[in-house]
Amino acid sequence: MRGFGIDLGTANTVVGTPDEGIVLNEPSLMMVRTKEPRRALAIGKEASDLVDRTPGGITPVHPIRDGVIVDLDTARTFVTAVLAQLAPRVATASGPGRHRSSRRGHAARASCAARVGHEAGLRKVGLIPEPVAGAIGCGIDPLEPRTHLVVDIGGGTAEVTALCYGGVLSHRSCRIAGDDLTSAILRYLRAEHQIIVGELTAERAKVGAPETDDERSLVVEGRDAATGRARLVTLETEEIMDAVRPTTTSIVQTLSSCLDDLPPRAISDVMAEGILAIGGGSMLRGVPQLLEEAFGLPVKTAERPLTCVAEGATSCIEHADVIAAYAA
Repeated sequence: MRGFGIDLGTANTVVGTPDEGIVLNEPSLMMVRTKEPRRALAIGKEASDLVDRTPGGITPVHPIRDGVIVDLDTARTFVTAVLAQLAPRVATASGPGRHRSSRRGHAARASCAARVGHEAGLRKVGLIPEPVAGAIGCGIDPLEPRTHLVVDIGGGTAEVTALCYGGVLSHRSCRIAGDDLTSAILRYLRAEHQIIVGELTAERAKVGAPETDDERSLVVEGRDAATGRARLVTLETEEIMDAVRPTTTSIVQTLSSCLDDLPPRAISDVMAEGILAIGGGSMLRGVPQLLEEAFGLPVKTAERPLTCVAEGATSCIEHADVIAAYAA
């Protein structure tokens, strides 16, 4: 096996190989014992199914929080458990890794992710920025002399990157992203419907918002805030949009400043090509329209917004020139 590509994200971890395509797409979550030594008892979907169902002494752990590696040991344990599910490989092209304590910018963040990969047993690690990998996964050539603008709304961070001819022309990011949209729905349900729901239920409400006018509502289940009894609530589509609109507006306003850095010819390229939107947040109803209004440019959502980063990272394994140009 020549290697594999990993998108180690806040919400999901996706792994692909040149021969098989996507071989793993699981939540970035593991269950561990609270007592030392900490080891992964369950990861991915198996761990997600155990949320709010575990006995004492077992706790859920996210290796990535707000788009950053919060703890090297936790991240290493998670990546090692992921690799244990796959046949041995020899190389990886990965999305960016960040460490909250870093003060040296992208190079230090990349070094952190590379360290996690090496300590998890990977022999060779190449790190490709997520928006670049996502663009490649959507069929864009990052080495051509033409500017492309990619907006990536993930679980922990949202970022926009203008790339051209093997380099990055402009980049903006913010720590307000998909997880904040989920939190906004939690607060809305508590305030407006007096119902308490779990994080997974709010996440399903967010991504399950009806996309057509023929489907105008969905049902969520939770606990009545006053009586503590189980209760069902029917949410109208517009309610969900109203709940997340302030958060999505904040994301878009932050990212739109990326255009201020671009030279005139680069702007012309983007006007002709439009904006590529990737990541789970791009799938939320109304987000493409908000992006179009803020940027003043047409927006195209990736066909596979949740897996295109891993697909692009996997593609880089066979393109040393791309790794040489963009890898940290």
